[in-house]
Amino acid sequence: MPAPLLFLDVDGTLLPFRDRGRAGAGSANPLPARLDPADGARLLALGCELVWATTWNDAANEELAPRLGLPELPVVAWPDVPVRGLHWKTTALMRWAGGRPFAWLDDEISDVDQWWVAGQYPAPALLRRVDAGSGLGKTDYAAVRDWVPLLR
Repeated sequence: MPAPLLFLDVDGTLLPFRDRGRAGAGSANPLPARLDPADGARLLALGCELVWATTWNDAANEELAPRLGLPELPVVAWPDVPVRGLHWKTTALMRWAGGRPFAWLDDEISDVDQWWVAGQYPAPALLRRVDAGSGLGKTDYAAVRDWVPLLR
């Protein structure tokens, strides 16, 4: 059985909206300075197949993956027309996952998305809303870490 997918948002998830106090001045794009470089190892340790699910698209591999110590990851394209009332990523991620179990870390997941995926997706899925101000935290990692063994 392949590892579950882990869809990763960037803004508000890996890049919190509150500055973590890392130096980013002088960079063409100061936002990557908000990354916690330790997040790469934490994500890899979860035992999931990591996938970028962000509007950063390929720039996530170019600008963020090296800073996190991550390999180049697949990137979700966003061709789907969203279902009214759902986050615009929800149906595209379900289609991309193709029936495989998946977790999704994003700061914009709603109760409606949770309900929709639970009722429409044929495999286990964990949708975890991340606090946009602080980004990924211990409880977010613990939620995924606790969920993965339930799939076996």
